[in-house]
Amino acid sequence: MNLPGYELYRNAFGRLVLVDKDHRCEEVIPVRAFPITAPDHGVALVDAHGHELAWVERLDALPEAYRALIEEELTSRELMPEIQCIEKVSSFATPSRWWVKTDRGETAFVLKGEEDIRRLSLEALLITDSHGIHFLIRDRSLLDRHSRKLLDQFL
Repeated sequence: MNLPGYELYRNAFGRLVLVDKDHRCEEVIPVRAFPITAPDHGVALVDAHGHELAWVERLDALPEAYRALIEEELTSRELMPEIQCIEKVSSFATPSRWWVKTDRGETAFVLKGEEDIRRLSLEALLITDSHGIHFLIRDRSLLDRHSRKLLDQFL
């Protein structure tokens, strides 16, 4: 859907508002259907109760202004740093402390157990730290050799 007959704007409180074909206004929250495997495909615009009001098949099919509003809202709500490098780990036994570089900067976290590393696909991994924050490794084959060697100790 490219939102024909709909209007999307940010209100005075900074919330997204969808105006439908019948001129009804509703605050909406964008929610990705597949946030990791297909982040630009399948975005629902839902109301405060989680009811879907509109479906966007592809973000790149939207007019630039609408796409920018939705992406801005998604970015402000989502926190899933992508690990680019594993600098070191405190121990190969869990719990262990990891020092990593992500697309959002350097950080350290505690991995409670090996079960907190989930395979999403052959190359993609989701790591959950002791505070419940998810870290993504989109393609472990793209990590440097040192990072892959450290990661392999936990897989």
